[in-house]
Amino acid sequence: MEIITGVERRRRWSLEEKLRIVAETEQPGFGIAEIARRYEISRGLLWNWRRQVRRGVLRPEAPPVFLPVQTIREPANGDGARHVEPSSAKGTEPDGKIEITLPDGTSIKVGHDVGLVTLRRVMTVLRR
Repeated sequence: MEIITGVERRRRWSLEEKLRIVAETEQPGFGIAEIARRYEISRGLLWNWRRQVRRGVLRPEAPPVFLPVQTIREPANGDGARHVEPSSAKGTEPDGKIEITLPDGTSIKVGHDVGLVTLRRVMTVLRR
């Protein structure tokens, strides 16, 4: 018999812990109920994590990567030609826009008013 004193709080599982537990369910000879008991979680939660892994919702995060940066000055006459300068160039006036070009050629231009959460969502969708 187990006696719980005090207020029991929800546990927080890290992404790595969830993925490790789900990976155990894929091993032959282990049942969902056995693994759920071992980690003291409900079978329903474990099934939910498995479903999230299969749909790609629950997956390891890619490590951050540093990429080379170039500043691009848009011409004032609007003829569409671009002048590319190294990132250390002096005298350019920032217009508050950045252009992100992915290795596959996809290009994204965002202004200074775009929030980090929005930009992260867009980049996550484009990486898939």
